[in-house]
Amino acid sequence: MRIGVFLFPESRNPSADAQVIDEAVEEAKLAEDLGMDAVFLVEHHFDGNCAYVDPATFASALAMATDRIKIGFAVLQTSLYHPLRMAEQISLVDNLSKGRLIVGLGRGSLVNTHEYTGYQIDPDSAQERFEEIEKILLQCWTNEKVAHAGKYWNFEIPMLRPRPYSKPHPQILRSVASEASLSAQARLGRPVLMAAATAAGAARNVGIYRKAAQEAGHSDDAIDRAISESWVARTAVIAPTDKEAVEVGLPYFQQMQTYRAAQSTAFEAMVAKANKQPGLPVLCGAPESLLEDFTSLEKTGIGGVFVRFRTGPMPAAFSTRALRLFMQEIAPHIRMPSLAPATV
Repeated sequence: MRIGVFLFPESRNPSADAQVIDEAVEEAKLAEDLGMDAVFLVEHHFDGNCAYVDPATFASALAMATDRIKIGFAVLQTSLYHPLRMAEQISLVDNLSKGRLIVGLGRGSLVNTHEYTGYQIDPDSAQERFEEIEKILLQCWTNEKVAHAGKYWNFEIPMLRPRPYSKPHPQILRSVASEASLSAQARLGRPVLMAAATAAGAARNVGIYRKAAQEAGHSDDAIDRAISESWVARTAVIAPTDKEAVEVGLPYFQQMQTYRAAQSTAFEAMVAKANKQPGLPVLCGAPESLLEDFTSLEKTGIGGVFVRFRTGPMPAAFSTRALRLFMQEIAPHIRMPSLAPATV
């Protein structure tokens, strides 16, 4: 299994933005130094839920600050973009990173409607825009002269520049947030980005994917390959002891939930539903307490996991220690055999 870090740093106070952004860069550099395979970036606007806001711009900074680690988007909120600007930005970062991009695409936030209104986008049009934009991206990256006539965009360009560094283009993965979207991508045989709070949830998703892909006529080898190229997002609160994880780390996660719920009734409903489930609302504990869940996740065949260590107002020192603990005590048990062991 490949291993990544999910950089999703909150900044409630505008005066702290610069510091939190700097800390996110340092976390990405640490992830590379410790042998992680990828760093994934998120996109949120106008609310402090993600300090660096613009993942494409931030990815260009990480491309310069790192040498080896892949840089993924989880995800670009595709419907908020002009497709030509998006194609140029991604192609530029692909060149700057020398082909290290994993382009995760999603329609846009399902809970933060202020992001749509801020960009003057009708949320009801988001899925259609998303579908049209993805087609345009592929046209721009693989053709020279591009003429497009669609519902939302009509243009003709002689050629998109710069050309992608990756041939024929950077890897594209779609984010799936429902069983229907997961099955739809499985029927196309495409790898995906998914979220799963537990290994059991990930196993269920893989089962749904496999069944839909088989019904669409894909071979077992092709299905295994697509699953091996897919990634699952996790959140984990990790500390040297269960006691510290629960008493010190978990409140940061809960404060994140409260902060986001105050901004979005949809997120508030999600939190209320999650908190009704038995047990803790997130993976939380010492590495030895979480190891079984991660080893069970590896057995599903999913190709990679990327972990959000920093939530809410958690200090960077707490989350970077968690990252180190993960790489020292969990990663060696779940890494792909062909990958080098984590170093400290």
